[in-house]
Amino acid sequence: MALIAGAAQRNISPTQPMQLAGYPHVPRVSTGVHDPLLASALFLANGNQSILVCALDLLMLNSDIARRIRRQVAGKLGLQEAGVFITCSHTHSAPVTLEYLPFANDPAMPTPDPVYLKYCEDQIVAAALDAQHQAQPAELAWTTADARGVGGNRHSPDGPTDPEVGVLAVRSAGKLLAVTLIYGMHPTVLHEDSTLVSSDFPHFARLHLQEKLGRDLVVLYHTAPCGNQSPRYFVNGQTFAEAERLGRKLGAAALGSLTNVRAGSSELACALRPVKLPRRDLPSVASAEKLLADYKAEFARLQSCGAERAQVRTAECSVFGAEAVVELARLQSTGAVERLLARLEPFEVHVVQLGDACLAGFPGETFVEYALELKRRAPRKTFITAYTNGELQGYIVTPEAAAAGGYEAASSMFEPQAGRVLVETALEMLSPE
Repeated sequence: MALIAGAAQRNISPTQPMQLAGYPHVPRVSTGVHDPLLASALFLANGNQSILVCALDLLMLNSDIARRIRRQVAGKLGLQEAGVFITCSHTHSAPVTLEYLPFANDPAMPTPDPVYLKYCEDQIVAAALDAQHQAQPAELAWTTADARGVGGNRHSPDGPTDPEVGVLAVRSAGKLLAVTLIYGMHPTVLHEDSTLVSSDFPHFARLHLQEKLGRDLVVLYHTAPCGNQSPRYFVNGQTFAEAERLGRKLGAAALGSLTNVRAGSSELACALRPVKLPRRDLPSVASAEKLLADYKAEFARLQSCGAERAQVRTAECSVFGAEAVVELARLQSTGAVERLLARLEPFEVHVVQLGDACLAGFPGETFVEYALELKRRAPRKTFITAYTNGELQGYIVTPEAAAAGGYEAASSMFEPQAGRVLVETALEMLSPE
C-alpha cells in the first residue's frame, strides 16, 4: 500500500516562571526561554496500519500520565493504542513533570503543576492531529551517522558507549518533511546554574538541520538508553556555547548521512507489551546513611585535593544517589514506594516498525550496554529509545555497575536483571512470527 506521512510540532514551553527539573536541592525557577520546548509528531499510514510517533522536550513523565496521553492521542486519531509511541528527550532544563520518590522531600522540587501538565497534553494531542491532517504521499529512508565526540561514558571516557545515531528521513515530492534522530546521550551540558528553559544540545542539532534543509523541517529527537552516558568528559564548560558546539556536531553528522539515501520499505507494524521487572531490596535506613557518609567523605576528598572537574562531578552525583537511597529507605517503611509503583505499573516495552527499521522503546533510564546488546541480537535493524511511555523511578544498571556502586546504582529501584528482562522482551517482539 502507498505510504502517507505528516509531521507537525507544537510549543510546550512554560508561559510563566517554573522550577526546572533535573538537579536536586537547587531552587532553579526559570527566568526565560532560551529555545522552545517542542512536542514533535510524525504520523505514518499505509492503508493497513497507522502509527504516530511523538518526541517531547521534557525530562520524563510518570508512566500513568504517559499512558493517559497515549490513549488520548489514539482516541483522537482513531489509532490502536500500540500505534502511539511517545518519548521524552530528558532535557534537564524543562519544568517538573513527574513525581519522583528519590527526591520526594527535596524542598527545591515541587510536585508537577497540573495546569502545565494539562497544557502539555493539549499541545501533544494538537501536534498529533496536525500531523495526521497534513499527511500526504511520502517515502521513508533510514540511515545512520557517527556522533563520536559529542559525548560518551560518564564514568570513564574509555567506558562503553554507542556513537551510532539512527536517522530517519521522511520525504514527499522530493522534499524532506521530517527527520528523526535517535542518539543516546544525557542532555546535561547545562547544569543547575542555568535558569533558562532549553532542550540543551538537541536544540542546536535541530537548528543545524533546519538551517541547511529548511526552517519548516520537523526534527524529532529521541534519546536512546544513556543511563551511564553524558557529555561530562567532552565539554569545556556548562554553557550554551558548549551545547551549541556539541549539538551542531551531532547535526552535521546527521546531515552528512542524508546524502544519497534511498527510499526503502513502507511497511508499518506496532506492538506493546507489559513487563514485570524484578524489584531491588532497598537497604535499611542505617545502611543507607552509612553509604551517604562514605560518599560525602570521598566527594570532600576529591574537592580538597584538586581532582579534575569530571571526577569531582561524578563524586558529587554519587552523593545525590546516596541521598536518594536514604529517602527511598525511609519511604519504604511508610508504604509510599508500594503506593506509587502500584499507580505506575504496568511498565511496558514498545516496538514499532517504520519501513526498514524498528524502534524499540524502553521505559526509564537504562545503561547503554543493554541497548548495545539488543542492537547486536535483533533480527532486523533496530534503534532503541529511552524514556518511552514513562520512567522507572531511577536507573537500570548492569551487574558490574551495581557491584561498583555510585550514583545510578545507589538510586536504582530495580535489580540489574530488569535490563535483561527489557532486552529479552524486545527480542521476542522483534522476532518474526
